[in-house]
Amino acid sequence: MRLASVALCLAWVALVALVAAGPSSPPSPLQRRVVREVMEYFHGRGGVQHLFKEQAVEGVVEREDSSGTFVQLRLSLAQTTCRKRAPQRHNCRTVESRRKPTCLACYKFDSGDVPRVLDKYQNCGPSHHLAVKEIKQRDEAECRAVEEAGRGGDALYLPGMFAFSKGLPA
Repeated sequence: MRLASVALCLAWVALVALVAAGPSSPPSPLQRRVVREVMEYFHGRGGVQHLFKEQAVEGVVEREDSSGTFVQLRLSLAQTTCRKRAPQRHNCRTVESRRKPTCLACYKFDSGDVPRVLDKYQNCGPSHHLAVKEIKQRDEAECRAVEEAGRGGDALYLPGMFAFSKGLPA
């Protein structure tokens, strides 16, 4: 009897832990693309000498509308022992006591077979830096502007889109 109650208790704890963790769906191809582009952007910056690894992807938003798909995510990074220009990049250990920047990324893709980036916004910095009220407000405004990309109001004007001719007198 005692063994059954312990097993029941452990099953209950496992169920609660599973529910608390929530459903974890694999990232979509667009989300993986955004993570890849943010990593390239971050490593392309001048002050970065070491490689960074993706530590966590949080706050993922993916919305689809008539103008395309909007993806927003927050990417936590961790510094590794490898130099950015090192030939061997596959055995890089994470350095626990070093910098752990966070990147906010907002991307708008068109709805083609091979989605093209219509607009994007990326901001990387120390995690406490992105929590500052002014920076957070700017990030939110920039992401809203990215989400609006491709909608009717901001269509590009290309030469030849409009033709004006003077009619002949009747």
